[in-house]
Amino acid sequence: MSDDRRQQVVDGRTTLGIELGSTRIKACLVDEGLTPIAAGSYEWENEFVDGRWTYSLEAVETGLRAAYAALVADVEAQYDVRPSTYRAVGVSAMMHGYLAFDASDELLVPFRTWRNTSTGPAAERLSEALGFNIPLRWSIAHLYQAVLDDEPHVPEIASVTTLAGYVHRRLTGRNVLGVGDASGVFPIEGGPVDSGPGDPGSKDFDHAMLATAQDLIGVPDLRALLPDVLVAGEDAGALTADGAAWLDPTGTLEPGAPLCAPEGDAGTGMVATNAVAPRTGNVSVGTSIFAMVVLEHPLATAHEELDVVTTPAGDAVAMVHCNNGASEIASWARVFGRFAEASSARTGGTPPDIDSVYATLLAEAEDADPDAGGLLSFNYLAGEPVTHVEDGRPLLLRTPDARFTLGNLVRSEVHGAFATLAIGMDVLHGEQVQVDRMTAHGGLFRTPGTPQRLLAAALRVPIALEETAGEGGAWGIAVLASYLEHTDQQLADYLSDTVFGGDAVHVVDPEPSDVDGFQTYLARYRAALPVQDVAAAATRTVATTAAATRPSATTHPAEQTDGADPRLQAEEVTR
Repeated sequence: MSDDRRQQVVDGRTTLGIELGSTRIKACLVDEGLTPIAAGSYEWENEFVDGRWTYSLEAVETGLRAAYAALVADVEAQYDVRPSTYRAVGVSAMMHGYLAFDASDELLVPFRTWRNTSTGPAAERLSEALGFNIPLRWSIAHLYQAVLDDEPHVPEIASVTTLAGYVHRRLTGRNVLGVGDASGVFPIEGGPVDSGPGDPGSKDFDHAMLATAQDLIGVPDLRALLPDVLVAGEDAGALTADGAAWLDPTGTLEPGAPLCAPEGDAGTGMVATNAVAPRTGNVSVGTSIFAMVVLEHPLATAHEELDVVTTPAGDAVAMVHCNNGASEIASWARVFGRFAEASSARTGGTPPDIDSVYATLLAEAEDADPDAGGLLSFNYLAGEPVTHVEDGRPLLLRTPDARFTLGNLVRSEVHGAFATLAIGMDVLHGEQVQVDRMTAHGGLFRTPGTPQRLLAAALRVPIALEETAGEGGAWGIAVLASYLEHTDQQLADYLSDTVFGGDAVHVVDPEPSDVDGFQTYLARYRAALPVQDVAAAATRTVATTAAATRPSATTHPAEQTDGADPRLQAEEVTR
């Protein structure tokens, strides 16, 4: 097998996938059977510049080159050859945000990432005018907010794109987006909401909504500012000589490899979990947490808790996105891990590794009270749009008569990580959206059993784990790149029959006692939400002063110490 794979590398029969997540850039090389055979990565951090979260384009270039060089080194170490070309290449990145360029392709303002929530007025006015929920993160909200704020760069804007779109343009010279990533820029035509306009056969930006938005925003030609939209399998260009040199300054990489359309990490997450067909969905748990459900029918109305995006094939998807995920669980694991380490040092024992710490804590939660014994946990390291919390504070609350045990503490933290997601999913239940099962992915599920069982209870649907889901979004975009040669099949059929045909799937159904316990917990959670505003107001000055004195003050609070924890890397699968 090693010799065969070496020959595949020599012949350029392998496929390359690259994804730019919020904490790590990862490159993944797969063989002809789509099995990963090499990888490279680069850790990076967002910066807080002029009141906004950003990554510099210099950091993008440095990180991409480093991740690719690490992959090449891995290939060379295993197979004693350096790859010079590929069967196909794909690029994915965190969705949404705002990259605005002038006519000379010069960046006008620093990249505004999905984490920025300064677009409230624009998102509200757009949502009202379009009859369609426009989240704060979407590119069109950032553009309109810049207009409302009378920012000086607005008259110079010649193009707006996403991070994946920018990288793809550097590699190919083509200004395009995959339809999944494009659906985080502006609504896609196709009637995802009954009252909305659109031709069900179109996979482009909604033309009627574009006209409305153009009048509202006041730009001469809104469509001209946006990239062309492509569905999975369409020609998205090829690696140019300039693009090859940009990615690989050593000169080894040759131009010519075809690229698939650049996608957002939501799309690659759907691909990586075989969740692109109607009545399927996935849940991603990392520093953020979100669920994607592929819709059979349009929603009856727009909901502020739901983003309507698309699969890479252009089918409508309801997305519940929560800014806060498993970071607070990771914080408790570090505390208990440090306790175990200190205790071992005093007794001469061997301290447990982090996987053992998680396994021990989650085993305690297995037999805890179904409602966490009266404990209540908020994982809000940042604001949370789903629950209208502008400035979050992590909290552990309990009444004097609560059963404060280790098991209940851990179960409360897991319930707290899933609670906001469950609130958003309740909206889908109200719309009578049917889901056969959800596939979970993210580092939290490295520990089998309890997380999967409790997520099934929180969402009231069967939860599946796929063997390959853990390969992540870089693998997912490599699969989309490989699909360029299989467009005689629908994407859903290609995934089910070819990519995932022989994979083992472990499915857990909701336990009635767990469901009842979580619903009791969630009722307390909803009732206690006003505590968040009080806590933020009481600690805002202190928190701001403390942040200014920390060496890592340029890092988002949810990432200050979490980047190394593999359970917080789910953004590399999807957001």
